[in-house]
Amino acid sequence: MELYKGHPTLHKRAYDNWHKGLFENFLKERDMISPEPYRVWDYYNQKASLAQAFDIEINKQSKARPLNNPTISLSKEELVQGYQVVQEIKAMTKKDKVLVIQPFGRSVQQEGSLTYDTSSRSFELNNITDLIESLRKKYAIIIMADISFPISANDEHPVAQPEIPDMRIWASVISASTHFLGCDSVGQHIVKALGKTATVVVGSTYPENISYPNDKDFDIFDIGKDTRTYSPIRATIEDVPDRMNEKCMTFNDTDAVDIIKSVVKRLGKPVKFEGEFIPKEHNAQTCTNPNHNHGPVLEPIPGKREDQAFAYKKGGKKQTQGKK
Repeated sequence: MELYKGHPTLHKRAYDNWHKGLFENFLKERDMISPEPYRVWDYYNQKASLAQAFDIEINKQSKARPLNNPTISLSKEELVQGYQVVQEIKAMTKKDKVLVIQPFGRSVQQEGSLTYDTSSRSFELNNITDLIESLRKKYAIIIMADISFPISANDEHPVAQPEIPDMRIWASVISASTHFLGCDSVGQHIVKALGKTATVVVGSTYPENISYPNDKDFDIFDIGKDTRTYSPIRATIEDVPDRMNEKCMTFNDTDAVDIIKSVVKRLGKPVKFEGEFIPKEHNAQTCTNPNHNHGPVLEPIPGKREDQAFAYKKGGKKQTQGKK
């Protein structure tokens, strides 16, 4: 529901599962279905993307058909918040071109200082840190991740790891940035919806299923092409495919050079940031009471009894207010 907000057709048709009265008012008199795209033949045989598999399930299609691009409707406030995040990082790094990097998919886990992904959809930590070290010298970098990971300190070329829990604000940050580098995760789909450009690295999953092959705005690096085994997610629970795919996202120096070339091609030559970041001003006089039912301002009076311990301001003078 979060990404449907403001959508011209989907917003009024979508509900959070905790919506008040959802069952009694909307579901009780209807048949309920639970589409499972991962069990669609076209999907697990790489004939359909995830969106097309949903289309087959919901709209009873016999095969995958071309679909419209996804869309996200961002409000003015959301756009301003994302723009401010990007402007602050430009000012901090003194670099005008901004790269958003999403290193991990949703299955990433962290145990102490170790970060890993049993599904092999996320970047390997050593690979992504090497890419960051190379690209940070030319471009401002924003890390899009729920978990933090060690990045070497570098005052001359800092890397931003903002804590942004709202996915819509992340969409706004991507909108205000120059390019995106990511893996099999939500970021690339936001890029597609916003008409931006992306460099996407995949391992254990097929680009035909989870990304946008042959899209002019996407450079896809299929690291696991020659070694992966299809992992039948939500069809079986065997762990052998994941075990066989454990090295699918591990790439060598040649792959790293090619990925960096893609990013540099999309971003172009580095440009010094000549603009100005103006932080948001917090106006102490702004009313935060939506009802505007302003009563007297009570202030404690030193040395008074408990029943006369407060005074309110009226006409510029303090007057004691006690119990009768």
